Amino acid sequence: MIELGSYIKLQRTKQEMTQGELAHVIVSLSYLSKIENLKTEASPEIIQALCTRLGIQIDNSLESTIQEKCKEWYGMLFEVNDKEEITSKFKEIQSLMDSNLTESLLLFEIHKIRYYLIIEEFDKALNKINELNEISGTFDNLHLYYWYKFRGNYCSIKDAEYNQSMRFYRIAEEKLNQLGIEDEEIADLYYIIAVTHSKLRNTLEAIDYAKKALDTFMKQYNFVRCAQCHNILGISYRRIRMYDKAIKNYNLSLHLGKLNNNKQLIQLTNQNLGHLYSKKGEAKEAIKYFQEVLNDEEVHLVERVAAVSSLVREYYNIYSFEETKEYIKYGFELLNQFKNIQPYKIFDYVLHTYDYLLKEEYNKFENLVTKEFIPFLEKQKDFANVITYAELLAKHFEKQYKYKDATKYYKVANFAYEQIANI
Repeated sequence: MIELGSYIKLQRTKQEMTQGELAHVIVSLSYLSKIENLKTEASPEIIQALCTRLGIQIDNSLESTIQEKCKEWYGMLFEVNDKEEITSKFKEIQSLMDSNLTESLLLFEIHKIRYYLIIEEFDKALNKINELNEISGTFDNLHLYYWYKFRGNYCSIKDAEYNQSMRFYRIAEEKLNQLGIEDEEIADLYYIIAVTHSKLRNTLEAIDYAKKALDTFMKQYNFVRCAQCHNILGISYRRIRMYDKAIKNYNLSLHLGKLNNNKQLIQLTNQNLGHLYSKKGEAKEAIKYFQEVLNDEEVHLVERVAAVSSLVREYYNIYSFEETKEYIKYGFELLNQFKNIQPYKIFDYVLHTYDYLLKEEYNKFENLVTKEFIPFLEKQKDFANVITYAELLAKHFEKQYKYKDATKYYKVANFAYEQIANI
């Protein structure tokens, strides 16, 4: 249960009310500060007066209703749901929270971080993190579990800071033994840990956590989540060149996606199959899968941009430069639709890299790849792409007779190979 002092402080800051405005006539400013910082327990009369000024009812009659609605809404944040439906439910619960003293408030406020990330209101998510940080010292283990989990979500989705995300997820995982959390929630944490390990190219760890999550989702017949796990396993097996296992997992994902008529899942799997055939050097087969994604008008914008970026690379590699130019132009049009490009910065780098090459703007190409793109990939520990673009740069320097620079970036590529070999 949230402490009354923390509750009052949270509601006051939400309403942008100063301590002086809330305390006026009721209590002294110093006494209100002690209440909010849990250094004293106020009388029921003072609590009633403060809540009245905040417009809050002290009435437990709606507690079970609020808890049920919150539980339903929390579940909506972890499945594929319509954003308008999620927002409608959020507004309904918010109206209850604004007028009732409830034990559910703090957990609801913490879940807002996840909600704002889903609707891509990243500034609101950060503001909520900063607001809650002031009272995080009063959180119980359940609050701390979601607090760290959602902060991990924020670092991953907003800033692509996967190392920081992993640190938060590990703290959340440590809380599991102290809580009676449902198996599906545990599986969701294991899944996002698997995804983050995959982003960091910790391949064996990604396989381990994806299998843990898959085991639970299979028992619950949650086929969409099973398909997501199969995708992570497919990516992981592809990276260690166990192509048969990768294709098997991708095919299972496609099958489950079609059973649920889930277009996003189907096309995500097609994108991953495209990457697999690209790694095998089968460009035409790769292009077929990437175009499958692009031709589906129902897929999300990020999947379309990813497919276009992949098509740009594949067409350039087979010297189909007119097609490359066409997809570069289309890719920039898609990128302009994002409110915040930072989480998708890699696609911007890819498009500009090949755009400068085709236009023979070599100084721009060299500056971009050496000073921005490769450092960005190294920071993300995306060694596979470091190899791709270090080798692209090295070959370019060879053509320019800059052999010293070429040697330098072949060494960068070799170092990235070594990192992958050590996974």
